[in-house]
Amino acid sequence: MEPGGREVGPAVKAVAAVLPAGGSGERLGGATPKQFCTVQGRPLVSYTVRAMERVSWISDIIVVVSPENIETMKSIIEKYGHKRVTVAEGGITRHRSIFNGLKLFSENGFSNHLLQKPEVVIIHDAVRPFVEEDILLKVVMAAKEHGAAGAIRPLVSTVIASGADGCLDHSLERARYRASEMPQAFLFDIIYQAYQQCTDYDLDYGTECLHLALKYCQINAKLVEGTADLWKVTYKRDLYAAESIIKDNLSQQICIITDVKEAVVQVGFLLHESLRSQLKVEGISVSLSKRDSHLQNIFSGQCYNFVCINDKKYATEEIQQLVDMLEKSDIPLLHPVVLISVHLNSSENTSFSIDLEELTRMKKFAREVKRKNILVYGLLLQYKAEEEISIQRKFQSELME
Repeated sequence: MEPGGREVGPAVKAVAAVLPAGGSGERLGGATPKQFCTVQGRPLVSYTVRAMERVSWISDIIVVVSPENIETMKSIIEKYGHKRVTVAEGGITRHRSIFNGLKLFSENGFSNHLLQKPEVVIIHDAVRPFVEEDILLKVVMAAKEHGAAGAIRPLVSTVIASGADGCLDHSLERARYRASEMPQAFLFDIIYQAYQQCTDYDLDYGTECLHLALKYCQINAKLVEGTADLWKVTYKRDLYAAESIIKDNLSQQICIITDVKEAVVQVGFLLHESLRSQLKVEGISVSLSKRDSHLQNIFSGQCYNFVCINDKKYATEEIQQLVDMLEKSDIPLLHPVVLISVHLNSSENTSFSIDLEELTRMKKFAREVKRKNILVYGLLLQYKAEEEISIQRKFQSELME
């Protein structure tokens, strides 16, 4: 979804995100804080940052970490090619860390460079990696209208209170209450003013940002029904669940790569339209010889399935370039990469054929890269120019088998 199509850009001057990532992970157990635990070979916080990066209308992403983890976070940003990300030093509590992140937009003395103050700021936990653009858009637009907004979910269990003697005192009517989740969004001036007025007690013991906006700025936040995937990684079992979801997501993503020739681009478009109802599809037209930065970003985003469409007689060199880029990228090859090379041949190009030597070369190449967990497949399509629509159906049937 392009935010421009929903008028997010014009409606909100600037949007930034603050990701508190300073927790020690005591409930998870182990020496590594949960935000830095690896899932499919990649730190959890990197998935959350990537989710924010995919949203083009978020101008700045602030990751707030404890002082001892600043260099670790900076190395993650460099290793995985994250953009628009600034690391801030966290405080001793969650609220103090968020406040430090907000200061990067308003206090020159707090950072070497002052970032552009946003109209709306998103606050989202670094250990909630599955946030989607749709819910981010909803809370941002609600915050624009109401001053503050946050995602909520129905309570799963009934909340009870115990007395001093350890016996049941009372319970809450579950239908009237909701669980506060992330993301939350605020007009920047409101949440910053709330933190400036915040007492030491609230900074040290509070956990709810929406409550600060209500208590110090009299802003009743708009509550937005969230989706089931907004859960927070808290315990070790959550890491296993996150890994399962990430593996499933990887199998549902595909990148279609074409060169810049009009006929090839058209076929790529038809394939995109055919598959988008079943898979998450991204299509790009690039010249591989130029090492396109967009393609590099896709690699850093951990897409594992690629379809490369071309109309060249000898495509082994082009596929070799893609494999080289995959190897040089930081994709952890714990999960197989599937690369399908599609060769187009129209009836107008009667001289096109793949000779035995080229076929042998392709098979040998595929065997070699299989050892590196990269699975290369070849597909030859013969078609007439007026039969382009039929290619759509053939692609779908071939790729779904």
